[in-house]
Amino acid sequence: MKSQQQLRDICEKFFIYGDYLVATPFGNGNINDTYQVTYDQGGIRLHYTLQRVNKTVFTEPEKVMENVDRVTRHMLHKIYSSNQATRKRTIRLLYARTGEPYVYDDDGELWRAYIFIEHARTYDILESTDHAFKAARTFGEFQDDMVDLPGPRLHETIPNFHNTPLRLTKLQEAIKLDPCDRVKEVSEEIDFVMARSGELGRLVELNQAGLLPERITHNDTKVNNILIDDVSGNGICVLDLDTVMPGLALYDFGDMVRSGTNSAEEDEQNLDRVQMRFDMFEALLRGYLAGAGSFLTPLEREELPFSGKLISMELGIRFLTDYIQGDTYFKTTRTKQNLDRCRTQFKLAQDMEANFGRMHKLLKSLTGRPRNVF
Repeated sequence: MKSQQQLRDICEKFFIYGDYLVATPFGNGNINDTYQVTYDQGGIRLHYTLQRVNKTVFTEPEKVMENVDRVTRHMLHKIYSSNQATRKRTIRLLYARTGEPYVYDDDGELWRAYIFIEHARTYDILESTDHAFKAARTFGEFQDDMVDLPGPRLHETIPNFHNTPLRLTKLQEAIKLDPCDRVKEVSEEIDFVMARSGELGRLVELNQAGLLPERITHNDTKVNNILIDDVSGNGICVLDLDTVMPGLALYDFGDMVRSGTNSAEEDEQNLDRVQMRFDMFEALLRGYLAGAGSFLTPLEREELPFSGKLISMELGIRFLTDYIQGDTYFKTTRTKQNLDRCRTQFKLAQDMEANFGRMHKLLKSLTGRPRNVF
């Protein structure tokens, strides 16, 4: 935890006018340290967001910041050119006296600062189908805005982040090594994965074959990464842009479905409580198509129902791998929490399988496109 003097010293490296008053911890993120900073500017108190980028997770933080700078500049241009300044907003980086959109502290840690967006808030869970629709539309619009981003390809801030076949390979390696003698406890979970191993590379293979285009994607499409306007209730800004990088549009939608349709907590121990809420799926699908429908290819549309299952399987595999390896990656607060997380994801994927017919029927009703059968 930084002292007020240290935080003041960091802020003074940015072009921020006025007098520094105080910085207080802000938000509940698990990766970066975040503060809300208050300044006095001629008797008016204004707020900024100050954040340390975790270089353990993002080993090349300057590349992260190059991505964020390019994306937010492009978004701002879109907002102004479309005369949407009253509805849509974007993160606005503050620049350092060096001209860069970041500074380094005395410990070699990278920090960035944003203009704090007032009169809006985030939510940790989807509170209604209307909320789900608006959140999905906002993420879809973000992808749509990124279609014509000029310049070279963005950096991959976390390489192979959604490479599901690679996740499967790492699981198989963990099973073989069995460092904590836990494999004997998870035979059913391993069998569940292996029974579906043939389809885990489906989207990667379609991309490699040139059938699914690479897009610019957010890669962390949880509802708490959408800023909701206090007055209109609309999603007005996408947050947490550290993982914005090249990917598949389906990964973002799949993660929305995984995180937004689950009827239970991520580490629920009673699997009877874990179901895919179909009303939430319908709202997410309608919202996403409203935001991204103009650029999606027919095949991207057809794979939308499958994407939710794939991302649920992928995360479940990651939890299972970590459990076998001794809980070395994901934080845990109790014994077998990662195993419970794994089982929840697999139960959710199983429930999606049972609902594939309904999901494709809904998709066809919205797009008029037939189901793609493999």
